[in-house]
Amino acid sequence: MAGDREASTSAVLTIPNILSFARIATIPVLVWAIVHRGTEEAGLLGFAVVASTDWVDGYLARRTGSVSELGKVLDPVADRLVIVAVIVALVARGAFPLWAASLIVARDVALLVVGAFVLARRGVRIDVRRIGKEATAALMLGVPLIAWGAFDLWLGPVTTAVGWTSFAIGIVLSYSAAAWYAVDLRRALAAKAGG
Repeated sequence: MAGDREASTSAVLTIPNILSFARIATIPVLVWAIVHRGTEEAGLLGFAVVASTDWVDGYLARRTGSVSELGKVLDPVADRLVIVAVIVALVARGAFPLWAASLIVARDVALLVVGAFVLARRGVRIDVRRIGKEATAALMLGVPLIAWGAFDLWLGPVTTAVGWTSFAIGIVLSYSAAAWYAVDLRRALAAKAGG
């Protein structure tokens, strides 16, 4: 619907899709590193690397003309799974507050459940909007920076301040994006019913 409309293929094993699968595959490693005492720094740095591949796979997909139907679904699902898993691990370690985690997880779970239901039952898929990508980027920056400070790692006070600023921006963008997705969904369902 709205958002970035691009020609896509039905290919499965594209480089961007492989990167998305790799992001999902790293989840157990990231979670282990975060919950295991003494490896928190490695876990957060690993999360930063994994998060950066989100931009890389999108860039490669557009640059190489390998935007795929699977990738349009897999990329945002990989993002959601990674960030939710990392947040749960950080809350378990006491490095991220439950109330802040709830704001992210509630919205992401709702989008995943509603998105999966609508796709399965109605055959309608909503494209990711730029504002949704910006929200994800802000949260993927803010959450680990807050945790970095909570773990009392180097430059902790600075990372905490930057992290909370990024988190606030990400939450506002995230819920704004959810409102836009609701509008897109209504339009898509109306178009399908009318077509």
